[in-house]
Amino acid sequence: MQQLFLLHTITFSKMILFSWDRYILLVRFISGTMRHVGSLVGLAIGDALGAPLEGSRKPEVWLAQMRPGGRHFRKKGEVTDDTLQAMAVAESLASCGCFDPDDLVTRLFRGYIQRPEWYGPTSSAFFDLIGSGTLPHHAAYRVHQRRHGSRSNGSVMRGFPLGIFCPAPQVYELSLTCSRLTHYDPVGGHCSAFLNVMVSDMVRGSSRGAAFRHARSLCTHPEVHTVLGNYRNYSIIPGLDAVQCSHAALSCFMESRTFEHAVLSAVNLGGDADTVGACCGALAGAYRGLAAIPERWCRDVEGYESLVLLAERVWKRTRSLP
Repeated sequence: MQQLFLLHTITFSKMILFSWDRYILLVRFISGTMRHVGSLVGLAIGDALGAPLEGSRKPEVWLAQMRPGGRHFRKKGEVTDDTLQAMAVAESLASCGCFDPDDLVTRLFRGYIQRPEWYGPTSSAFFDLIGSGTLPHHAAYRVHQRRHGSRSNGSVMRGFPLGIFCPAPQVYELSLTCSRLTHYDPVGGHCSAFLNVMVSDMVRGSSRGAAFRHARSLCTHPEVHTVLGNYRNYSIIPGLDAVQCSHAALSCFMESRTFEHAVLSAVNLGGDADTVGACCGALAGAYRGLAAIPERWCRDVEGYESLVLLAERVWKRTRSLP
């Protein structure tokens, strides 16, 4: 009911009286088409579901509900830096009406200083350098050198609002640019671009298969094209590596029957469960829409109302694109 009321507030705030039956039918229809909202909410739900399993082995007992716990003793429904960083991207796009690297880095850094323990090693090293006054492009390169690589999944999990904001022809290159802000290795950028193209197409009405084929046709990185483009040929490993994480999320999404099936398949892999869950949730929500997400998870996830309104703000900004 909270979900229906919020949809009414967004869509029908200036409308007056109509019958309750028509209201329910109309809101259900509109919620089904709100794929852009489903993507951002789905990301947060996958994140919150996976958080208690982060860094663990594949659980012996199937996790089917949100619960507290995990490495950082999170509350039930509490999100991690995956959602915080995706929200920073969305807020930057909604506020600026364009991709503004300086604004985005400022917002990402602001989130980091609040909960630095939540962030991965590549992102943490990058933001520590930013805090000491290093310019972003220098910081990304220095982290890459120091850590002998930077192909972790931190830039993949945050990029999905770009898919809401941009049509597919634009989102691929923009995803590479966004990833390169913090992760010098191009692999993460191409993984992000592949998944973001799918989100972009699906929130605009494409089928799952068509979105996948389009992303595969645009992908120019040999490893990413091979592994993601032929996902059934590779074993699923829910790792920190950008390709492993993206492959795991994509596989769970492509083989799923429902939103719930997709996200639970992803988080129950263990490993980097919150990030694989977030990426899978963003894909599944973009394809199936807000109405397909179980209401119990919408009630439980941290900041649900803010996520819905933020996704709407980003979506409205797409109208002003040339």
